[in-house]
Parts: sequence; structure tokens; C-alpha cells
Amino acid sequence: MIKVENLHKHFGGFHAVDGASIEIETGSITGLIGPNGAGKSTLFNVIAGVLPPTSGRVLMDGEDITGLKPHELFHKGLLRTFQIAHEFSSMTVRENLMMVPAGQSGEGLWSAWFRRGRIAQEERALARKADEVLEFLTISHVADEKAGNLSGGQKKLLELGRTMMVDAKIVFLDEVGAGVNRTLLNTIGEAIVRLNKERGYTFCVIEHDMDFIGRLCDPVIVMAEGKVLAQGKADEIMQNEAVIEAYLGTGLKNKMKAGANA
Repeated sequence: MIKVENLHKHFGGFHAVDGASIEIETGSITGLIGPNGAGKSTLFNVIAGVLPPTSGRVLMDGEDITGLKPHELFHKGLLRTFQIAHEFSSMTVRENLMMVPAGQSGEGLWSAWFRRGRIAQEERALARKADEVLEFLTISHVADEKAGNLSGGQKKLLELGRTMMVDAKIVFLDEVGAGVNRTLLNTIGEAIVRLNKERGYTFCVIEHDMDFIGRLCDPVIVMAEGKVLAQGKADEIMQNEAVIEAYLGTGLKNKMKAGANA
């Protein structure tokens, strides 16, 4: 679904992404791992149109999407979440979801004045869909809660829920485990797997929790210093001496191998 060819992103003399090439297969849950500063989030930002590349290109289903803006990619079904959730804190959880679909009648001044019945009908349909999403994610109990009052894990589930309000094809998840307790992280993982298997979502996931990556992702891509260092199945990556020594450090070697053998 996604093919990145020789991508570079420079900030002055700093090469955040330095000739990275990756492929994300349709229907996969691909993991992207690496140390802080490896270029993972920058790569996400370029693919998702948040940042323009210095050079290289990005293809989606064979179409060159290099340099398209996030809203243009949104309409193509490419969505990206962030390490720090971007909720509308003063609105309810349900309202946050209802805002996602584009082209709503209530966005136009003419319709707001003269098509109030149509707007009300659309809003009822959106509310029903939002409630279905919240039930799927097992957070229906916070539907009327202000989004700003949610825990970190619940906010990550809300971000995932936003992707369910539109016809997403591929979702880039940036550190879904950051600030999330183990119970909610398991819930997030289960939701990702269900969306992948039941609704055909393709995912690319940045995460430092190797247990989470190992349970969800195949393949796993390793980045270091802006380049792709290795790619393979999670257990192969966890046993790869070059990967462990080069960027994870010897202190994590035993932990990585223990996780791979669990």
C-alpha cells in the first residue's frame, strides 16, 4: 500500500531521515522501532504530509503522494495519530468523534440557515456511528465526558476512534503506548488487531514497548540515524545481534531475547 523510496528530510545540516526506503503491505500491521532520534516520527510526518521531504518520494497504491497535505491524504484514507493526543478538550468524547467526517451540511452557512432538518438528520446518524465506535473500543461509559478529562490511554483510544469515523485505509500510530497503563495498552492492542482483521485496516506502528510490538507486528522495521537498519519478523529482529548492539545497547540484550522466547 505504501512505498517510500530513498526519502531524505534535512533540517539544516541535520539529516533526520537519510535515504530511508520502506514498504508497507496492504493488510499488515507493520512495526517501526528505533532509538530516540532515529527519524521514525519524522518519517511518519513526511509520509502523512505534515512535513515536505527534502528528496525522495512516497507512493500509495502506486500513486505518487509526495508532498500532498494532510487533508488531501485524509480523503485518500491515510491518517496519522500523534504521540501526544490532540483532542478537543472542552468537547465530549462523542462530539470529538462526530467532528471527524468532512463535508457535513452544518459546515455551510446556507445549510445552517435553510437546511436545519437535514443537519439534524446527519447529526443523529453521526451520533449513532460515534456510539458504535465507542462500544467497539469499550469506552462507551465516557461518551459524555469532556475529552480533556480522559486518562492518557483513553485519549489514545479516542484517537483510534477518530480513524473509525471515516473510511481509513492505512493508519500511522505514533507511540500508542506512551503514558498508557498496561491494561489500557492491551485494550488498544486488541482494538488494532480487530480493526486489522475485521475491517481490513493497514497499520504502521511506532512503539518502544517490544512486547507490544512482538505481539502485534509483522514485519518490524528498524531505523537508526535516519536509515533503515533491518527488517524482518519480530522474533528475528529481537535476536539480531547487529540491531541489539547497534542501537538498543547491550543492557537490553537479555530483555529482548527473553521477550522473543516468551
